[in-house]
Formats: sequence, structure tokens, C-alpha cells
Amino acid sequence: MNNATSTPTPVLGSRPPQWLPGSRPPLWVPGDWNAFFGFGTNILVNLLTMTGLLKYVLQFPDELVFGRILPAAGLMLFLSSAWYAYMAYDLMRKTGRRDVCALPSGPGVGHMFIGTLLIMLPIKIQTGDPIKAWEAGLAWVFLQSVVFFVFSIFGSWIRKNTPRAALLATLSGIGITYIGMRPALEMMSTPLIGLLCFAVILVGWFGRVRFAFGMPAGLIALLVGTLIAWGSNLVGLNIGGLSFSGLMDSFNHFGFSVPIPAIGHTFSGFEFLPLLIVTAIPFGIYDLIEALDNVESAGAAGDEYSTKRVLLTDGIVSLVGGFMGNPYNLNVYIGHPGWKAMGGRCGYAFATAGMALVLTWFGIIAVLLSIIPVVAALPILLFIGMLIGSQAFQETPLRHAPAIILGMMPHIASWTASKIESALAATGVNHVDAAMMQAINAKGVMLDSLVIFGNGSALSGVVLAAMAVFVIDQKLYRAAAFCAAGSVFTGLGFMHGERIGWTEHPQLAASYLLVALFLAGCGKFAKLPARSTVQEAALSH
Repeated sequence: MNNATSTPTPVLGSRPPQWLPGSRPPLWVPGDWNAFFGFGTNILVNLLTMTGLLKYVLQFPDELVFGRILPAAGLMLFLSSAWYAYMAYDLMRKTGRRDVCALPSGPGVGHMFIGTLLIMLPIKIQTGDPIKAWEAGLAWVFLQSVVFFVFSIFGSWIRKNTPRAALLATLSGIGITYIGMRPALEMMSTPLIGLLCFAVILVGWFGRVRFAFGMPAGLIALLVGTLIAWGSNLVGLNIGGLSFSGLMDSFNHFGFSVPIPAIGHTFSGFEFLPLLIVTAIPFGIYDLIEALDNVESAGAAGDEYSTKRVLLTDGIVSLVGGFMGNPYNLNVYIGHPGWKAMGGRCGYAFATAGMALVLTWFGIIAVLLSIIPVVAALPILLFIGMLIGSQAFQETPLRHAPAIILGMMPHIASWTASKIESALAATGVNHVDAAMMQAINAKGVMLDSLVIFGNGSALSGVVLAAMAVFVIDQKLYRAAAFCAAGSVFTGLGFMHGERIGWTEHPQLAASYLLVALFLAGCGKFAKLPARSTVQEAALSH
């Protein structure tokens, strides 16, 4: 799977040759090219998204975007990618394994939108001051980092006592919806680029087709998409939305900017503490669950990293990035099995660390945005979504499949509700009153239930899937414990609620508690038939 002539395959779990622990692993292997072009493209797309939100949604001045925020984001990316590359290198050195893949990390796209739309944009509108909005974003990152520090103490315990199927199920839901669906839809809107680039990714990474000169599939996809986009301009079709005038304008952003400490700006943002605290805590917990899921995903792919070490890394690097001017926190990314399947080890993360500094400190982001059509890179995200969506089924016993489906459903509800609400907002409907909600529900849409089911989906997916796993395994007391926890989380607003607050959905919280009592009663009084050896074998494979 990882030699100079083979093409990586997304089949996980095979054991390559090993050397003696303590010997020096290679810093770069051929598979790192595939992972670098894939993950590097992912980082590029995320940085372009960040730039678009800052410039066109928040309308921050260029000197703030290109002179302060992007250099700080680049520093954060450099620190996290280099550190996780070192962790992978160190794990290879200690264990003697040559198939260890570094954890991917960077600013989460979902949290870019949350920090932009829920924190900075309201304050920008309220005050008309981009600096105050930026400061609020920095303070929000500080609060989320504190949440990570606090919960890092319990991270290993949570991971140990939560079924693997439950942790991977919620990742599968995210992979199918928030990671995979948007790229798939974008491909359908620009199929001449999207589908052809996806075909390159598909045959290169799933079909293991070897391309000329050993060129990575990710690089070929970008080249194909770029050639189609610029070639279409020659015949007046303008597929991909690129233009020569836009390319010339992008060179105005060339320059050299290094991050400047913004500690004072961070603490100035605490004047908006009431707004910040109600979102920082729940989203900090969301990030915690997502980080635990991603560490478990890496473990399922064969790479066991310290949960506490990962959580502390995310918290510390986010804090450093915030103090230097970046208003978006760091996340361990979903997708480790995908980069590992491409052949990535530690080298791709080292290379990404260097790329992040070059892109953000020299003003290259705007130029690349005007050369490469974004739709050419999106099939890589769809590939990652496909792998993550399937991993929960591949790395857990077959009998847990129904629980995985249940754990995915809150994310499907959340994604669907968000699209319906966005469609309503596009028509000028920013608030759905009771009469309108009743009319929508009468058509079978059940928007209010979609919103409730989808709120806090990262946490509710874990709770529901864990409950189902323990019921399937006839460990009813543990199933009852997760239901009881679901009752508390629902009562506090961490599950199913739009905000933190006791008894936002009292009937739902009480229902979880009643189910917990029922399951505990079954565990105490019910006679559970033992599965036969044949049944157990059939359900486990």
C-alpha cells in the first residue's frame, strides 16, 4: 500500500512490513504526495472560504483580512500541522510501524460560519465597527479554548466508556451531510468540471489506477478542472467563473505580512461576554465530541493517539492563534482514514504546515482563488465524506449497524432543516411564526421536529447510537445510563435545544428519563435470552 509503484487504496486495516522500534522512520514516502495534494487542496478551499466570509459577508477591510487575520490563521495551521506530523513520526518511531498517518487539522468550516454569522456579524451590524466584531471573535476563541482545557481531563474516560459505533456513527452523519452533500450538489451544478474531476478521484483513489509519471490523482483533478475552466473561456462558455481581469486584480494582494500579537484586542472582546458565553460553551462541547470522534476514527484505522494530548493541542494552538489575531478556532479534522488510505504518513502534514505559511503570509490566497475553480477541488471532499460515511460500518460489528443508522439521523435532520431555513430566508422569510409552521407541517415537512431533532446533533447522535448499541448487546443498565445523560443534556439545552437553558423542551427531557427508567427496569427484571454461538458469529461479521 505504501511503496514507490503502488497506488493507495482506501481499504484499511492491513499491516505493512515493520522495522525495529526506536529506528528512524522516513519523513516522506510516495503516498504523502497524494495526501498532500488532497489535504492541501482541502486547506486551500477552507482558507478561500474564510477569506470570502471575512471580505464579502463581514466586509472587513483588506488590511485586517490580509494583514492580521490570515497571517494568524496561517501560523495556527503551521503549528497544528507540524505538531501532529511530529506526533505521527514519534508514534512510528516508538512502535516500529510504518503506516501511521498524521491527524489532519485546521479551522473548521462549520465553525467559520458560526463564528461569522452568530458572533461577529451581529456585532458588526450593531456597532458598525469591524474591529469590535473582530475582537468579539477573538474572545469567542479564547472561551472555547478554555472549554477544551477543562474537558480534556475527561476526554479519555468518555472515549473509553462510549461504544466505538456511537462515536463513528455521528461522524458518518457529518460525513454524508455536511462534508459530502455540498460538494455533490456543486458538482451537479457544474458537471463538466465537477463530474470529470470526481471521475479522476474515483479511479485514482478507489480504483487504484496509476496515472502517467506517478502523478497524484488530486493534482490531476485540479489540472483537469483548471484546463476546462480556462479553455471554456476561449469559446465564450465561462465554465467555472474565472476571468483574466479577476486574475490581474488578485495580484494587488501580493505582499508579506506576519502575525502581530492581538492579546489586548482579545480581552477587549469581553465587553460582549453575554452573547459569547451562550454559544462558546455548547459549541466548545460540540468541538470536544467531534475531536473524540476523530481520535476514535484514527484509532479504528490503526493509529492510537492520546485523547488528552489531542484536546490540549487543539486548545493551546487555538489560544495562540486567537492571541495573534485569528477569530476561528482549531479542530482536528474528520477524514484521517481517507488521507491514510491515500498513503499519507507524517510528510503530508509537514508539507501542509509549510504551505499554510506561504499561502497566508505572502498574499497568495487571492491569486489561487482566481486561477483554480473551486468546483475542481470539491470532489476530494466528497471522497472524504464517502470514506467517513462508510467507516462506521466497516470498523464495527455488523450487529451495531442499526445503531449507526440511528446515530446518523440527527445530522440528516440538522442538514435538512438548515437547507429549508436557508430557502425560506432567500424568499425573505427570516422568522417562521406559529401559523406558518402549522402550514408547513400540514404538507408533511415537519420543520419544527426537524429543528428539534437536529439541534445538538453531534451529542444526540452519540447518545442515541450508544443507547442502541447497549440494547443490542443486552447491556441495559449502560443503555439506561446514556438515556439518563440524554435527559440531562436535553434539559440543559445541549441536545435538541437552540440555546442553553433549563427545560426548553421539558417533555423531551422527561421522555429520555422515562426511557432510562424503562431500560433499567428491563435490566433488573427481564429475562434476556442468550444468543447462540451461531447467532453471535453472524451478527459480528
